[in-house]
Amino acid sequence: MQPVDFTTLTAACSELSKDWIPARLEQVYQRDRYTILLALRTLDRRGWLEISWHPQAAHICIGTPPPRQPDTFTFSQQLLHQLNGLALTSCRPVVPWERVVDLQFARRPGEPVLWHVYVEIMGKYSNVVLTNTANEITTAAHQVSPQKSSVRPIQTGQSYELPPALTGTAPALDEPFSRWQERVSLVPSALKRCLLKSYRGISPTLIEAIAQAADLDPEQSTDSLTTEDWQQLFHYWQAWLQTLATAQFSPGWTATGYTVLKWNAIQPVASVQELLNQYYTNQLNRQEFSQLQYQLSQKIQSLLAKLQQKIDSFKARLQQSDRADSYRQQADLLMAHLQEWLPGMKSITLADFETGEPIAIALNPEKNAIQNAQGLYKQAGKLKRARGAVEPLLAEVEQERDYLEQVEAAVAQVDKYQSTEDLEALKEIREELIQQKYLKAPDYGRRNANEDSSVNFHRYSTPSGFELLVGRNNRQNDQLTFRVAGDYDLWFHAQEIPGSHVLMRVTPGAEPEEADLQFAADFAAYYSRARQSDRVPVIYTEPKYVYKPKGAKPGIAIYKQEQVIWGQPLQAEQYLQQSN
Repeated sequence: MQPVDFTTLTAACSELSKDWIPARLEQVYQRDRYTILLALRTLDRRGWLEISWHPQAAHICIGTPPPRQPDTFTFSQQLLHQLNGLALTSCRPVVPWERVVDLQFARRPGEPVLWHVYVEIMGKYSNVVLTNTANEITTAAHQVSPQKSSVRPIQTGQSYELPPALTGTAPALDEPFSRWQERVSLVPSALKRCLLKSYRGISPTLIEAIAQAADLDPEQSTDSLTTEDWQQLFHYWQAWLQTLATAQFSPGWTATGYTVLKWNAIQPVASVQELLNQYYTNQLNRQEFSQLQYQLSQKIQSLLAKLQQKIDSFKARLQQSDRADSYRQQADLLMAHLQEWLPGMKSITLADFETGEPIAIALNPEKNAIQNAQGLYKQAGKLKRARGAVEPLLAEVEQERDYLEQVEAAVAQVDKYQSTEDLEALKEIREELIQQKYLKAPDYGRRNANEDSSVNFHRYSTPSGFELLVGRNNRQNDQLTFRVAGDYDLWFHAQEIPGSHVLMRVTPGAEPEEADLQFAADFAAYYSRARQSDRVPVIYTEPKYVYKPKGAKPGIAIYKQEQVIWGQPLQAEQYLQQSN
């Protein structure tokens, strides 16, 4: 993930100062443990200033509005208590070439500053600190005790100190070429390494951009550069400094990330704010998606393994109970042939009532024939009662296994991150597992259980133009089948295979063609656990014939008056590849 360097931070602050200052602070919202949003209102606009101290993605920019969820963090409440209604009057670096921004708040523009919010963009040491006019720390996003850092503790009530100054010479636009070349080439090494050690305020990303613009390899040795190479490199070095001096930035996407300089950009972006918001939102979503997908997959696999052990154990007990009839038969035989029993016998062989085949019966030599028969009757009754107790338990565990296999199929379908809807689908699955008591609720970030997730359905169009909706998880499956489905629609599902509910929206009077039915069946097969099969049986019926058993878990449905059509997952996959 590309970190925000001094150049990017300068570009962001320059644009914020131009377009968003002064602004009135109206609200503070903390989205997660690393991000706060400040609601700012200027004379002509309103927006949310996003400040992140994430270890890999610390940044500051105008971001997207927060979700409609309660804010349970104390840090945001402390900020709101002190800053509510004040004006943001300044946004600028505290010290040249350092990645620390000072957000200053006053009652009105032009009046004395009352509060400072220091935003430290420094990788894993990033932080946000609120201080008063006496430079005393009122609160901080991340408290640092003296035990963790004897150099620079950050705690409420202490004086705020800037991070230790960086070593290296500060870049200067008026530095002559000869002095610059001498400084960089003093100790021959890789160009990237020499520049990083010689000057402050520069980053590996910046050096790679300058080197690429000069058609050089940042890893090549400085003693291999020609005079022309040095001059070309110095030209872009000066161009970079000139951009900083004039604040004429050119935000855009590169092949590997983003840039605020005009070199190497493959697609321009309207503003630095939009650039940073899109990049870090996307990167953090991808990171969260991967972590959440792994967490859910591992949890479900663990639960399924435990359930299978229970199933195997119950089935073994049922097999034992199958011997109940055998014990009863032996007891009946023994009672019918009491005269053949002799004291001290350890076993007796008697002929079967029906087949006449000999049956060996083990006996307790310390008991008589009647007592042995009573013991066999008792054992048979015990096994019969065990079957009556185990069978409902087995059915319950198998039902739970079927449900979790349905959830596992839903997680497997969201196999890669393509949009925020994919992450939302996984979050809904996590929330479902929390509600079903399979996962513990996190201390933050709980979703609203009543939040409408219909916008996250997969949406496609059949050959005749009918809308096809596909649930991404069990919550959406229930919503699709029991809330969205209309009287004229058609409901599809892989036959007796965990998978998504698929709904074809049919307008009154319209009749889907065979191609439409096949299209829907292909997607029902594709979004099922049998995705890798060539052909999958898919049932379809009207939604009025689909029911949810009383007390059933999310995503579970039974149906009747169904018809079967063979779905081909490969056809759906080819359609998706062509549409992308």
